[in-house]
Amino acid sequence: MFDAVQRNLPFLLGGFWITVKLMVLALAGGIPLGILVGLGRISKKKWVYYPVTFYVNVIRNIPLILVIFWFYFVMPIIVGSPLDPFPSAVISFIVFEATYFGEIFRAGYQSVSKGQIEAGYSTGLTYAQTARYILIPIAVRRMLPSMITQSIITYQDTCLAFVIGLPELVRRATIVDTLEVRSIQLFGFVAFVFWITCYVGSTISRRYEVKEARGV
Repeated sequence: MFDAVQRNLPFLLGGFWITVKLMVLALAGGIPLGILVGLGRISKKKWVYYPVTFYVNVIRNIPLILVIFWFYFVMPIIVGSPLDPFPSAVISFIVFEATYFGEIFRAGYQSVSKGQIEAGYSTGLTYAQTARYILIPIAVRRMLPSMITQSIITYQDTCLAFVIGLPELVRRATIVDTLEVRSIQLFGFVAFVFWITCYVGSTISRRYEVKEARGV
């Protein structure tokens, strides 16, 4: 049982490593960009608010797989240079996930009371300093469970990079299956890897939710 998985384990784990790298880079770019998007969404300056809102509304209403296709097939035509699957997938995920993290941060910013923000201004802080020392830290703590949940979704979505030939876990399982014809074993293994890692993430998220509810 699971002999095909055992024979090809290093190859499959290599795909899992690519999956993890894609998720980490997507979060490393998507969360900071999402912080800026969230600030833009609550900005009172129209030249900031409207372009950011347009970006969020456009990207959030497009399937992620189309964003991946767009960067992989259309961007090379525009810039005149081909993109490898991995950097193309990373850029696609950052652009897409930043809109979701941006909305999470917007909700977090709006949960901060005006009194806390005005207290920052009354001490002589500028808007940027108030955002850095008061708004963002409080919002991040309150939005941590939602951020972990969105990170889990990002991790699950990485398998969509399969469509542009990125040899991540699902792609490698498919390659092995064409040689071994052990679909139940191979895709059962892939499902188990995703389940166990997502379960750990969900457990962490629930703990933070409980801590936040208790005000710890």
